[in-house]
Amino acid sequence: MSQYLEIHPDNPQRRLVDQAVRVIERGGVVVYPTDSCYALGCAIGEKAAMERIRRIRQVDKDHHFTLMCRDLSEIATYARVENDTFRLMKMLTPGPYTFILRATREVPRRLQHPRRKTIGIRVPDNAIAQALLEAMGQPMLSSTLIMPDTDLPLTDPYQIRLRLEHEVDLVIDGGFCDIEPSTVIDMTTGLPEVVRRGKGALDWLEVH
Repeated sequence: MSQYLEIHPDNPQRRLVDQAVRVIERGGVVVYPTDSCYALGCAIGEKAAMERIRRIRQVDKDHHFTLMCRDLSEIATYARVENDTFRLMKMLTPGPYTFILRATREVPRRLQHPRRKTIGIRVPDNAIAQALLEAMGQPMLSSTLIMPDTDLPLTDPYQIRLRLEHEVDLVIDGGFCDIEPSTVIDMTTGLPEVVRRGKGALDWLEVH
């Protein structure tokens, strides 16, 4: 049975954040809130935890995992970013956007899209997510919490607990989240291509 922590959405309690990070660092799978909806997360180096997320979501090897990052200073290790792309990302982060970028050689092959050799990068505007990433000192591998029998993310932490308490190691209750996932933008061709419309606004496209 999973642990369940109620963490304040605006002022995350450091003691509880540290407790959550210990679960992640021991190879656990956690449910945590973002600025769009709830997500499943694990440490980058934990292959078994990544496969558990894949089984929960029932996604295949082509599923695009995302690296949740504290800020843009972390992305150069994991993705190739041109100047124009960086400027756009700086304008839109932190926020509900996921950027598809070419992965660097530092990214393990199992984290990349198997054919395109890409990786998703995201900088969330959520106090709990940011507190977790700050305490971890590195990005967290993530996937939107959308179950295979629905097209919409789970938003109620209590319902998430009931449904996943035997499949994850920790559920973080940060209150109700939005029903919309992040907007996904493919930046691999040099020009932004919106491949999933989500919570993030798109008015910036008119001036880009």
